[in-house]
Amino acid sequence: MKSGITRAAENKRIRQEALREQLANQKLVEKVIDIANKLADLDLKLEPADVTRLKAAADTKLKLIDKYLPTEKPTTLEGPDGEAIRYQVNLSFGS
Repeated sequence: MKSGITRAAENKRIRQEALREQLANQKLVEKVIDIANKLADLDLKLEPADVTRLKAAADTKLKLIDKYLPTEKPTTLEGPDGEAIRYQVNLSFGS
C-alpha cells in the first residue's frame, strides 16, 4: 500500500481497476461499433423496433464505457506564475 493512502481508498482503487479490466474484456467498444455498422448498413432491412433496441443497447454500452473507461484528459504543467512550462531539448549525436 502506498503511503498516505487509506486502506479503504486502496481497496476502492483495486475494485475499480478490476471492474475496468472486466468491462474491457467484454469488448464494449467493439460491440458499439458493430451496432453502428448494422444501423449504417443500408442493405440490412431493420424494423423500427429493431432500430430502437439497437440504439438503446449502444447507449447503455456507451454509458458504461464513459463511466468506467473514461477518455483520459490531457495534463498540462504550469509554472508558479500559471504559464505553461517551456523546455528545450538538445539532441547532439556523435562528435
